[in-house]
Amino acid sequence: QVQLVESGGGSVQPGGSLTLSCVASGFTLAGYIVGWFRQAPGKEREGVSAISSGSSITVYSDSVKGRFTISRDYFENTVYLQMNSLHSEDTGIYYCAAAKMANVSRPQATDFMTNGRGSYWGQGTQVTVSP
Repeated sequence: QVQLVESGGGSVQPGGSLTLSCVASGFTLAGYIVGWFRQAPGKEREGVSAISSGSSITVYSDSVKGRFTISRDYFENTVYLQMNSLHSEDTGIYYCAAAKMANVSRPQATDFMTNGRGSYWGQGTQVTVSP
């Protein structure tokens, strides 16, 4: 069964940290660009970050730049999102998505993050940041 499964969400205080994981099963993430997206209550989904298939390109939204780090482990077939200095505005459901795009340029990676044209999507993991 082809699927993406997110984990690592939870409740933290402002300033805290969480690491999200996105594990692929039924297919290998090699050759896929992978992104993280989030949706806050009452808001549209927004792109947070993306990483190219070769990990040479990473892109971030302005709201998380400098605080979040995306990475991937090819052996574990997993993409991670390390989130530091969390704000209440980071609260939402976080999804990962993958699209088969190899050797993307930075504009292409940014477009993927912005438009969320993933072929596969996970079910999401809840992140809540509150005092």
